Amino acid sequence: MLKVLYVASECAPFAITGGLGDVIESLPRAIQKKKVDARVILPKYGNIPAEYKKEMMHVKSFTVPVGWRNQYAGLQVFEHQGITYYFIDNEGYFKREGIYGYFDEAERFSFFCRAVLESLQYMDDFQPDILHCNDWQTALVPVFLKEFYWDKPLYQKIKTVFTIHNLKYQGVFWMNVEDVLGLSSSKQYDEAFEFYGDINFMKAGIYYADKITTVSNTYAEEIKTAYFGENLDGVLRKFGDKLVGIINGIDYNKYNPESDPHIYANYRTSLAKKEQNKLMLQEDMGLPVRNNVPMLGMVSRLTRQKGLDLLVYIIDELLSLDVQLVILGVGEYGYEHTLRYAAERHPAKMQLFLMFNEAMARKIYAASDLYLMPSLFEPCGLSHLIALRYGTLPVVRETGGLKDTIQSYNECTGEGNGFSFTNFNAHDFLFTIKRALDFYHNQPVIWNNIVKNAFKANYSWHTSAQRYIDLYESLLSD
Repeated sequence: MLKVLYVASECAPFAITGGLGDVIESLPRAIQKKKVDARVILPKYGNIPAEYKKEMMHVKSFTVPVGWRNQYAGLQVFEHQGITYYFIDNEGYFKREGIYGYFDEAERFSFFCRAVLESLQYMDDFQPDILHCNDWQTALVPVFLKEFYWDKPLYQKIKTVFTIHNLKYQGVFWMNVEDVLGLSSSKQYDEAFEFYGDINFMKAGIYYADKITTVSNTYAEEIKTAYFGENLDGVLRKFGDKLVGIINGIDYNKYNPESDPHIYANYRTSLAKKEQNKLMLQEDMGLPVRNNVPMLGMVSRLTRQKGLDLLVYIIDELLSLDVQLVILGVGEYGYEHTLRYAAERHPAKMQLFLMFNEAMARKIYAASDLYLMPSLFEPCGLSHLIALRYGTLPVVRETGGLKDTIQSYNECTGEGNGFSFTNFNAHDFLFTIKRALDFYHNQPVIWNNIVKNAFKANYSWHTSAQRYIDLYESLLSD
């Protein structure tokens, strides 16, 4: 049986800040359904809920080299919903508020990567064929494997996959963190890590991993260009032969309007029951209760990447239309301030919730008619896939995974599951929204057909999980 260990810095429901945590929760489950032994290893953060911590069983205590020192590590294990999770314990590094944002990030995650490799000696019933690493926090696993463990029988057949979930976040540090890595300078080492006078963990992972993946086909091509490449485009072109794009999926059991406990009225494809969700959300939010007004939803980090520049530029013109706008999220102060002021100016048309709340998010997905996602760049994105699952039509910019998953409605063929525009331009965004609204108000038969197309779209993990398995097996057969 193929054995895969997913190495990550976050995973729902234990610790999550974004889409990575959702993927590491759902992908191993999908892989395991295909007769693969899929497990996950994470840091044991201080803010993991107590209900999970109390179920963790201690496996082994050991030491981990961190530069010239040896640091304590504990390996703990916990089975949850059919998946085995391992946790690396070190209170000095991980018993802190939150997950990221500390002065010693390089040392914390260098320790974690080395501890993952050391811990393989103590997983008596599990010796992985593949170490699947995710983002810069785990990028040193392929490096350490080839530098420190190449001559040890237990490790010699292990292959590594490194997934870039978002190239913008690379783990760049001053050169003075070199001492925590414990690596001797060499031509390969210097070339892999050096980044304009600094050290780049992600770059090293790209160099050392056996395969590199990213989370959509289009993003895999985009990041080879200077515009999207975040100064690593040359490296990605160099290693383009081992770079593969595999689209993310979502857990169709978790995101299921037929059984979702968070929404007002459950439905499968019923537009009447979907409308009930809108009417009840309007009532709860204090918006005018009307079934004939289109609701525009957005559940997002409020950042430039997510296209907030476009939204704030057109906000008053958008709200002059017969629409309601509901936004849930947190982010940069400037966007929060601008949106708060807009909500104060248009209280009968806009509600803003500067927080993240899973139950509220599901209500917005179920109640909205259109879902706004005008991203500047988007490796894959999950929220537009969730919107499709709930029969809400995405309005997206054609970039990354949005381009791969949303087909703009075509009047000639009747095909399409949403609406899209190409240029990062506010009025192109507004024009696309107005085009969608025209179908909503004036061509209800066509509108209902597009919604049916959205319901028919299938972005579960089934296909993508098989692509990962094929990738793993190809590595092991080399």
